[in-house]
Amino acid sequence: MEEDQELERKISGLKTSMTEGERKTALEMVQATGIDRHCVTFVLHDEDHTLGNSLHYMIMKNPEVEFCGYTTTHPSESKINLRIQTRGTLPGVEPFQRGLNELMNVCQHVLDKFEASIKDYKDQKASRNESTF
Repeated sequence: MEEDQELERKISGLKTSMTEGERKTALEMVQATGIDRHCVTFVLHDEDHTLGNSLHYMIMKNPEVEFCGYTTTHPSESKINLRIQTRGTLPGVEPFQRGLNELMNVCQHVLDKFEASIKDYKDQKASRNESTF
């Protein structure tokens, strides 16, 4: 029972997002009856292949993950089901959180490099304009 509360606490920060002043569920954790925490399905609302494939890649880099896959429920619905199965004693929510964090780090790195390149380009363009006068 305490483990269930701990698992719920771990994903509570990822669970909701604010939309137009009301709370909207962005993430659901679906688990089969029983106590197997190694096999978990997450339902991510308002997401598609962009997040699904990226998150799948990041999660599969973890050697403790035995299986990770995702599906879109229907082309007209914007939600994905992400299934994670782990080896050993690692609960399925741990690689999910780690995958999200690693994906955010990669995205931040790409954004930083992009912004630095834009700044360099603008600096070079400004120095070229100054030298022509």
